Amino acid sequence: MSKIVVAFDLYGTLLSTESIAQELASHFGDDKAKSIAAVWRKYQLEYTWRLNSMKKYEHFSEVTKKALKHALAEHSVGLNDQQIDKLMEAYDSLSTFPDVNPALRRLGENKNIESVVFSNGTQTMVSNSVHKSGSLDSSVFKDLVTVDAVEMFKPAPEVYQYLAKKVGKEGQESDLWLVSGNPFDIVGSRAVGMQAAWVDRAGNGWQDALGQGPTVVVKSLEEVVDAVESHTK
Repeated sequence: MSKIVVAFDLYGTLLSTESIAQELASHFGDDKAKSIAAVWRKYQLEYTWRLNSMKKYEHFSEVTKKALKHALAEHSVGLNDQQIDKLMEAYDSLSTFPDVNPALRRLGENKNIESVVFSNGTQTMVSNSVHKSGSLDSSVFKDLVTVDAVEMFKPAPEVYQYLAKKVGKEGQESDLWLVSGNPFDIVGSRAVGMQAAWVDRAGNGWQDALGQGPTVVVKSLEEVVDAVESHTK
């Protein structure tokens, strides 16, 4: 039997980017920190889409830093270079969502499933985040796949095609799952024939009207395990 490969998005799916607000709160207080963190994330993603459209590429670490500065400026506040560097380091220790490790342990017990991380982040960022996060059980991951080699960001089709080739599923994309909490990521993966599980922790339902929707919508990563295992029987 051909193994199923499950590729997990990192930021916003395994690791909570909202947890960076704790570091921001030491400078600006809780309420403003939450707002800055949300706007930071918004521009982090928007910058990647702009770069794709312009056929340009910058490392995700640079994109992330520029998005932070944009978010700070929009809130009429600022930080010095040392404080910004410390916030960037905090990206190496983002907290996991509570449903992550139980799901990963279950996947690790199924010999017909291989799990990898698939991220916009640089290899260094992703490696640091996965291995230095004190709360993430990373032992199940067979590989950390990043977009560096393609020099494009999600949801460009080239990055999903690269993932398929990297994990030995080129031409067998229906045996490759993406698990993501980001709708644009789901749509991108489905456009190249992959299966996709959208993690809807907020319970708002699938709203995206552009492109093909997810194979399955789940409210917890543990539901992903059941969906994927049903495809391996």
